[in-house]
Amino acid sequence: MPLRQGLKDALVVAMKSRDRTAASVLRTTLAAIDNAGAVAVADAGAQAVELTPVGVGATEVPRRDLTEDDVEKIVRAELAERRTLAADYARAGKAEQAERFQAEADVLAGVLG
Repeated sequence: MPLRQGLKDALVVAMKSRDRTAASVLRTTLAAIDNAGAVAVADAGAQAVELTPVGVGATEVPRRDLTEDDVEKIVRAELAERRTLAADYARAGKAEQAERFQAEADVLAGVLG
């Protein structure tokens, strides 16, 4: 099963079980994947206002197709960020925040397998 689908399935389970921590980190990770697929404005062919196409769908451009490796890199980056934040908060003596970020990291590690 593709990793993106695994994240979506895990989100459904987290929502049904009312696991706010898991649902939050899964939503954030899926948003990061969606953002990575977005086309930059410069790539979309930005023009002067008077040259801009008019009409429904006139400015739509296809999103980038992310490979499974791209998606995995994004999830691993999110995982690394949360582990780093957990360690930083632990060093700062903020155990509650450290535990939250570690729990989020554990959710992502579980999805990665």
